[in-house]
Amino acid sequence: MAVAGRPEYSTSGEKAREEKKVAVHGAATVRFDHRHGETRLATLYHHDPLRVLMPTPRRDDLPIAVLATTSGGMVGGDRLDIDLSAGPGARALITTQAAEKVYRSTGADCRIDTRLAVEEGGWLEWMPQEAIVFEGSRLRRLTRIELSGDARVVAGEMLVFGRAAFGETVTRGLIRDAWEVARDGRLVWADALHLDDDIAEALVHPAGFGGAAACATLLHAAPDASRHLDAVRVLAEPLEGARIGATALDGLLIVRILGGEARAVRRAYAALWSGLRAEAAGLPTRLPRLWEV
Repeated sequence: MAVAGRPEYSTSGEKAREEKKVAVHGAATVRFDHRHGETRLATLYHHDPLRVLMPTPRRDDLPIAVLATTSGGMVGGDRLDIDLSAGPGARALITTQAAEKVYRSTGADCRIDTRLAVEEGGWLEWMPQEAIVFEGSRLRRLTRIELSGDARVVAGEMLVFGRAAFGETVTRGLIRDAWEVARDGRLVWADALHLDDDIAEALVHPAGFGGAAACATLLHAAPDASRHLDAVRVLAEPLEGARIGATALDGLLIVRILGGEARAVRRAYAALWSGLRAEAAGLPTRLPRLWEV
């Protein structure tokens, strides 16, 4: 499938042609500050193909920013740099408009680097919709979280392996999905999924992904994060079609989700997110309207 306005390479000279293509480098910076008794947008910058939308939040919920990729997806060499922050006492939610598509590459990697910075007393939710990796795609994604004092974050990422509607499975390519969490300048957790070249075996092996069509990570970072572990496990019990595991360590609550169908993983991801925000911050269990589309 070709990205709108950009060629798809299918001839024997495709690698040379792709090298001549000018890769896109999108950027977005969003900052919220607490001013005059409420959270307000303080900084907004975006550069093609990233756009930041500011829909009206639901009643009694947080200010919301929505990131959109206007190019229709990422091809080899494309890069997105995302910088999201909340100042002291600010509380906000940031998500994405739709799934991110990562198309086949003939060699160059796509990069998505996201930085979350939350200051004393702040609360930030970063819950993007899924990234769909196509057969032969090459994705490097890093999410770095920097916290100060008692700052709190709920963050997640979801990967879908191929386009189920087309009967596509992912057998080759590169998927590197990494996390780093630091509090007051000290690295407290680092984690990386790395699948390279022939990745079919890892995706089907019972000691690997066990044939999962999608996976997700949900992270809550807070000084009292471990207090919510039992509540998250209770939330996970009735969720069908997904295997869910949760653990807590050093101010972190980490939830992993695997499922044979992407829809089941998405449902679990959304249900656990909505339940966790209510449990940890007293926020409504409902999610942004675009998650219901």
